[in-house]
Amino acid sequence: MKSNPEITFGTRIRKSPFFDSTIKWGCKAFTIYNKMYMPTYYKSFVEDYWSLVNDVTLWDVAGERQVEITGKDAEKFVEYITPRDISACKVGQCMYILLTEKDGGIVNDPVLLKLDENHFWLSIADSDVLLWCLGIASSNRFDVKLSEPDASPLSLQGPKSPDVMARVSGEWVKGLKFFNFKKSVINGIPVIIARSGWSGEPGFEIYLLDGSRGNELWEIIMEAGKDYKIAPACPSQINRVESGMLSYGSDMTLQENPYDVSLGKFVNIDKKADFLSKAALSNIKQKGILKEMVGVEIMEKTSDEFIRDHLPIYDEKNVVGKITSSVYSPRLKKNIGLAIINKENINSNNLRLEYSGKSIEIKISQLPFLRNK
Repeated sequence: MKSNPEITFGTRIRKSPFFDSTIKWGCKAFTIYNKMYMPTYYKSFVEDYWSLVNDVTLWDVAGERQVEITGKDAEKFVEYITPRDISACKVGQCMYILLTEKDGGIVNDPVLLKLDENHFWLSIADSDVLLWCLGIASSNRFDVKLSEPDASPLSLQGPKSPDVMARVSGEWVKGLKFFNFKKSVINGIPVIIARSGWSGEPGFEIYLLDGSRGNELWEIIMEAGKDYKIAPACPSQINRVESGMLSYGSDMTLQENPYDVSLGKFVNIDKKADFLSKAALSNIKQKGILKEMVGVEIMEKTSDEFIRDHLPIYDEKNVVGKITSSVYSPRLKKNIGLAIINKENINSNNLRLEYSGKSIEIKISQLPFLRNK
């Protein structure tokens, strides 16, 4: 018996400032992200993907909420919750960081924005970061104020995104360096424009600073993009797997530490500032790293878009890892994925997965598979 489950809209889950526009422009499905509705596709996963890699797309990613950290100990607080050294981060700069618990488990992997001295945003993935931060701050060790600001990002992604962004905000934006941002105004609407985005294509994130004007901003950008075949879309599972980009909740959770998912380069054990997971991560590194995040090529077709479950990896009869995300790549014309695997099994010639009653060979691949940034 076939089922067609639906998502029910209500007041318990928040609507983004762009929600009405996503409905108007034909969004067909939503997920819940940080207690907010977030679109998942418009035409189809594959058609939206082609718009992203060939032209330009506009995404409602307002579910990517911000945690604002201010006060005289703001930088000290951020240093404490991440193992990455942020001391060199300048005003107007973004940094990718990991938030880690006392045992080294990954709480989230936000982008850090430094708006001013002792004034930061954490642009978060899907987990309760604000509550976690409030818990740490309750120790009274830090003079900080924590809140969620009125800031909701749109993402403009694709090879033609610089041209569309220039039409909206001026030619200066083409000179904005990757992972840098600048405050600006678009038709009187206050925004922050960052050269960033969760895709393997060139792009920008536009942080709306007045939630009452979301639909107005959406229409301005869509109108500016007409000549460039702009299309509404969403974060693409296909494109981000091709690009080797991890998704919190899918590819890493509180059960994994940074070394398990090959993100050790974002751990600075010897940084001057104290941090919550220092003892645990030092111990893990000293004992030896046992797992690795790798790309995998799946040698038979398993899906026309993406598989919605983790898949165990077998070496003979032993489970030695798991595929955390897997998709069919229209450009590579094969099924590919991201996987966490025991390091001692990486060179095995007997790696397989079980899918739909079949045993399918997989091969380890270098990451990324593709990237155009």
